[in-house]
Amino acid sequence: MFEQANTQVMNASKQFADAAFKAQGIAMEGFEKAFDLQLKAFQNSFNATAAFLSENSDLKNPESLQTLLPKSATLLRESAEQSYATTQQLVDVSVKTGEALSSLVKAQFEAANETFVKPVAAARKTK
Repeated sequence: MFEQANTQVMNASKQFADAAFKAQGIAMEGFEKAFDLQLKAFQNSFNATAAFLSENSDLKNPESLQTLLPKSATLLRESAEQSYATTQQLVDVSVKTGEALSSLVKAQFEAANETFVKPVAAARKTK
């Protein structure tokens, strides 16, 4: 009897360790995707700002400064749009990661049900 219980506990521990390893992999994959999205957004923003500054670094007369406001407003609008798009992509990555983790947890509960609950129910029926 103790050997059977010990075997069940060992199997459940192995399943838990496997599930934890898979969950860590899923979480790390989501983290990598999110980091990559944010890094690309930062690079694009930095390049656009650097291009804007290099284009407008030699403005000296007041007439040329008047053209600076529309250009800076355009840069700001594009930056805000890019930030919004990146945020939407990050939300998508988070949702997909959460769905993958929840399906893993569901599979783990089903496996635990197979391991513990069904043998107990079968043993009760034989009594």
